[in-house]
Amino acid sequence: MLGSGILKGLAVTAKNFVGSYHNPARMVTQEYPDVQPQLPANYRNFPFLVTENATDPMGTMRCVACQICEKECPPQCIYIEKSKDKKPDANGKLQLYPAVFDIDTAVCMSCQLCVEVCPFDAIKMDHVFAIAATNRFSGLLLNREELAKPNTYFHEIRPDEAAEVDGRLAAERAAAEEKAKAAAAAKATAATATKPATGGAAAP
Repeated sequence: MLGSGILKGLAVTAKNFVGSYHNPARMVTQEYPDVQPQLPANYRNFPFLVTENATDPMGTMRCVACQICEKECPPQCIYIEKSKDKKPDANGKLQLYPAVFDIDTAVCMSCQLCVEVCPFDAIKMDHVFAIAATNRFSGLLLNREELAKPNTYFHEIRPDEAAEVDGRLAAERAAAEEKAKAAAAAKATAATATKPATGGAAAP
């Protein structure tokens, strides 16, 4: 019958319209900003930098200023300057750190490429979306102090991904510790083997 598709579509629309008044599952309107939306874990907005400790964010930042994210960023909104000195990372290895780490959120397109290319799990996508500012340049240009957020926050917004990252990092740290212990044991054994014997009987 000619026009039956239109009638079926109108029936579906009418059903959804009526249901939105009496079915709580269909009442999707929220009284924002009084009621904040519950965002799904996979929601992404702008990046943030993960730190191990909330009390010392600049001293426990995972980023080692490798600048891979800066080079791979399509809109070129990330700017990094390497430090002149080094600090120990979570494994105790001396690493460089970003003396400057800026992201221009006015240009960022939330593509998540910086997250995918980071070999240290140091940058992740945030859930913050209310970022209105009175100044387009200074208000939307975030520095490392504003970008740094603790690993506990990462667990709050993306619990499954954060648990997977923590497990992988813990395994890597355990492997590094075992490797260091094996190297120290091998060095000690080699030193013992090459040490000249003492206390033997005197020659006649």
